[in-house]
Formats: sequence, C-alpha cells, structure tokens
Amino acid sequence: MKTVWTLATLLIIAGAVYAGANEQKIQPAFTPLPPGAVRPEGWLRDWARAAADGITGHLDERAAVYREGYKATEFTAKGVKPHGTGWPLEQCAYWLDGLVRLAYILDDPVLIAKATSRLDLVVNGVHNGGESLIYWRPKSELQDAFNNWAHSHMGRALVAYYQATGDRRILDALVKVYRDYPLPEFQTDFFPVNGLVNLDPLLDTYVLSGDPKVLANALAVARRPGFEKIVAQWNAGPIVHGHTVIFYENIRVPALLYPWTGDRRLLDATLATIRWSDQHHSLPLGLISGEEFHAGIGATRNVETCNVAAGPWTFHWLLRITGDRGWADRMEKAFFNAGPAPIARDFQTMSYYQCPNRLSLAFPQDRPGAPGQNLGDSYSFTEIAHPVLCCVGNANRIVPNYIMNMWMATPDRGLAATLYGPCRLRTKAGDTPVEIDCATSYPFDEEIRLTVRPATTAAFPLYLRIPAWCREPSLKLNGQPIAIRTSPTGFVKLQRRWRTGDRVELRLPMRAEIVTGHETPFPRDRYFTARSLSKRTDVNNPFACVNFGPLLFALPIADDTPDQPHAGVPFNFALDVAALREIQVERHPTPQPWRWQLDAPIKLRVPARQFDWQPTELQPLPPAPVNTGRAATITLVPYGCTKFRVSMFPLTTRTERTAARD
Repeated sequence: MKTVWTLATLLIIAGAVYAGANEQKIQPAFTPLPPGAVRPEGWLRDWARAAADGITGHLDERAAVYREGYKATEFTAKGVKPHGTGWPLEQCAYWLDGLVRLAYILDDPVLIAKATSRLDLVVNGVHNGGESLIYWRPKSELQDAFNNWAHSHMGRALVAYYQATGDRRILDALVKVYRDYPLPEFQTDFFPVNGLVNLDPLLDTYVLSGDPKVLANALAVARRPGFEKIVAQWNAGPIVHGHTVIFYENIRVPALLYPWTGDRRLLDATLATIRWSDQHHSLPLGLISGEEFHAGIGATRNVETCNVAAGPWTFHWLLRITGDRGWADRMEKAFFNAGPAPIARDFQTMSYYQCPNRLSLAFPQDRPGAPGQNLGDSYSFTEIAHPVLCCVGNANRIVPNYIMNMWMATPDRGLAATLYGPCRLRTKAGDTPVEIDCATSYPFDEEIRLTVRPATTAAFPLYLRIPAWCREPSLKLNGQPIAIRTSPTGFVKLQRRWRTGDRVELRLPMRAEIVTGHETPFPRDRYFTARSLSKRTDVNNPFACVNFGPLLFALPIADDTPDQPHAGVPFNFALDVAALREIQVERHPTPQPWRWQLDAPIKLRVPARQFDWQPTELQPLPPAPVNTGRAATITLVPYGCTKFRVSMFPLTTRTERTAARD
C-alpha cells in the first residue's frame, strides 16, 4: 500500500514557508519530519516490526481501555467516569499516538487502517459539532483536570495523523478545537495532572495552519500572573518534588513559549528544572527516577515506563528549539538503555517499572505506593503490564518517536542527522527530492555510512551531530578525509552541491568510561512513608557504572523469560579497574533478527573482585568501597539487552581513583 507521506512532506518540511513563522522571535533550530519520511532499517526495523506485531498492533484486543476509548460509549474500566471520560482517555490516547506514528513509519496497511478508523471518529466528531477532541461531551468536561490532560495526548496523535496524511480535515478539526481552547492555570507542584500541556499540539497546530486565534490563545498564557510567578520560582529554585511523569510533561511548557515571546527566562526556567532533576534524581540509564514520584538516586530506585516516553519527548522539544546536541545525546541514551529494558524481547509483554539492579523477582522487593495504595507486582512482565494501563499505552510511543526524530529539517533548507541508527530518509531539501541511506549498526558499531541521492544535483547543507561523548570523530566525503569543525551546538555542517551517489562516512570512536556517584535518601515525601528505605536519611552508598559511547553496560543475569532468571548466577562483584585500558572490548556481528538478546554484538570484559555481597532493601549497595574478595573478570553487555542485571556496581578504591582521573 502506497502512503501519501510525500504530500505531507511538502506541507511541513524544509523549503516550505510555515504559516506564522515570521511571528517567531527566536527561530527554532530544527523542524520535525512527518511519520514515514524516515524508514527504519536493520536492527531498528526489527524492533519496530516487533512493536507492530506485539503490543502496538494488538493492544485494543487486550483491554477495554484501548478497545472502547474515544468511541463515545459507556464501558467498565479502572478510572473510567460517566460517558467514557476520565483516566482511560489518557491511556488510549497514548496508544493511538504511538500507533499512528508507527503505522506510517512502517507503511503497514493493517496498522494504518486501525489507526485511521479510530482517529477518524475524533475528527468526524469535531466536524459534526464536537467542542473538543472529547467530541461527544460539552466543553465543560475539560474542567476535569484529567480530561484536559488526556486531551493534549489525543492532540499530539492528531498532529501526527495530519503530518502523515496531509488530510486538511484533520488540521481543520485541530484549529476548531484550539482557537478558543480553555487552557488551565499552570501549577507549581507536579501533581495532579495539568492540561496546559495542550500547548504542544496547540502550537504545532498554529505552525501548520497559521490561524492567528490559535497563537493568541497560547500567548495569553505567558501573560498570566500565575504563570510568570512559576517561571520566576523555577529560575530561583528550589524545585518541588512531585510525580515524575507530570514533571517531564510540565517542565517543557515555559520553553515551548520561548520562541514566540523571545523571553529567555522561559527557556531558562525549563533548563533549571532539568539541572535540579539531574542533581537529585538522575539514574545511569538516561532518565530520572520515578516510583510514580521522584525517588532519588539508587540501585533499586525505579523508572516508571511512562517516563521512557515522556522524558525523551521533552528532550525532543528542547532539541527542536535550541539545536543543542546534548538533548539528542539524552534521547539516544534513554532510547538505547531505558527503552528496551521494560519490554519483552518479542514486544508482547512489559513491566511497569525498571531499575538499575534487578537481581530476581524477589529483589528489589515490590514496594507499595502511596499510603493505602497497592500497585501490585510492578516488576512482572504481563500483557497489560499493570492494573493501571498508562505505561502499556505510553510504551508504544518509544520506538516511533525515536525513528521520526532521526532526521530533521533546518531553517536554511537543509537536513540534519540528529539521532543515529540504520534508516532510509525520503524527503526534500529545499525544492529537491532527496533520499539518504544510513547504513550502520550504531550504537553497536562506530561507523555511519550515508549515501546521498538527490533527484538532481542540488546545493543544500547537511548537518551531522557529533555526540558529546565522542572525543576523536573522523569524517570522509567520497573517500577523502575532511576536517571536522563542530558548531557551538555540536553539529558539523557539510555545504556542497550534492550529486547522486555522494558518500559520507562518519566514524564515532567509542571508549569505555567509568562514572561514579553515591546513592541518596528518598525525598521527604509522604508518598514513600510505607517503604523501609525511605525512613533512612543517611544513605550515601558509593557506586560505579560503565558506559561505552551512548550505551550503559550491565552484568547480565541470564533468563528463560523476563520474569524467570537462571538460578545461581553470581552477581556479587565490585568493579576493580586500575586503568581504563584494562577494559577489553569484544565485537561480534549483530544477530538477525535483533531482539535485544544477551548475545550482544558488543561486550566488555572488566576487572572485578568477587566478594560476600548480600544486598537487602535497606542496604542495596555496600556503604563503602570494597577491597576484599578474589580477583575476577566479568563480561558486561548493554543494559538494554538485560532483564535481570547489575548496572550500579559496588567499587574498589582503585576504581574510584580511575574514575576521578578519567
């Protein structure tokens, strides 16, 4: 089945003059391409295909939330309110947003038909008199905070649907809704949910339509006294702890308005929250902790799977706005590490939580949530993951959002390689149709080979991101070495007249890196009062992690299933590295098909000491460096390949010194 992605490309990408773009005071660095412009290849296509054949393609067959959501019907499900509103709207919108993106990325007729049939209900409902995307209910339903929040996620799904198809009826529905949409007041606390995150699809709707009332609705927010107060508070600090999904969704709101107002304080407010979260809650897998609420730093602190989608979405917006490679680096780190960990290798089951060290089903212990709330077994892999179905819906955004953002358009009518992996791009640079093949096994390989095929010889710039972790990149054009001069934002620019068959070879050498830190106490929040470790205020256990390029490495505990580890596999090792050259790299061909298997294409052999270590909930890591036990060599694999593992290791004093020197 041939899709119409080329039409959407003409509407949206480089060479098009965006409606209202001249009203932006700060020109965004990058513009996203529509679903389908980037096609995954190699191992990345295997993973995308697994999602289509698994949860993403079949979630409506597994739970009423996804089968009945947005159908304007009464149904029974956890959190549902009268007339089919409430909690399930959020969960279903998550799924539909991921479904429509993946459908057009893969050009899959079955997925396209499923996405179209569901999203057309919303579009038609708006055109038939609906006052919002909750088309069967009056606008007063948006006074409910959860309905307003859920509305934003359906808005994102419809923006993607329009980008993929160019169907004007979809855009007209978005314009009708967002011209006078009731955006709520912002809030300091990251709980409960807040519908101001509708600014994402609202601003995209304006960019695509140029309707001045849509933009006026957004800009009115920046003039509200309450909004200005929160911006000032975030810039001044301290930041208030709260629900991590809401944190990731809310913190980008000021930055979204920055290009339209030119007020640098708005961007700075968003950046301040991220610096704060990095300092107090950052985990080595690329995201901050979120056991529903911020949970500090620790080997058994959890990341809710919703955050694997929500965190990179905020990073994606900051990349669009600023062009700074650091946000793309963060997106890669979260995708390659946190992305596959909570999802079964066949993409049929998933878990609500992941954590850096998962030793067995009994450890870390399943901890209750807020007082009186039992979250059940949040580590087990099941078809719907948990009685609360937000994460299984949100998980469907992880793969397509990465693929869509691998390439973006630039204001000078060029193209930028923002994220790496095997793919094929079909789009326009200026007025010229262009195909670019990206042959690589990155991040399991250091070589990225681009073949550029413009329809006719054409001049345009090509930008390549040089990750911050890469110290000695090299670049060739048609076999000839060229000097790398990176911009302040970390991209190298190739400006030339491109001819069909031009070859660009980028090499990003990876090296082992040891990162050390200390576990911290849980925040003083009543949400954690039922948890034993949260009562301790003196947590300061040292740890060490091993990175290689964008990948976090872990000691694997082999498994038969995501919930069944092999018995008796030793894990009681402390890293004992006197110099980074002691870490040996093993490379193997990438398995086909790729399923994030333990037989990884890259492994690290690392010096260690095996010692008497029996971690408990109250003492997950030793309280000081370990200098006893016998010498050993352990083999580590990428964190994303594991279901049971150690990735935050005890360490010896030699490792501590090595990390300090690096």
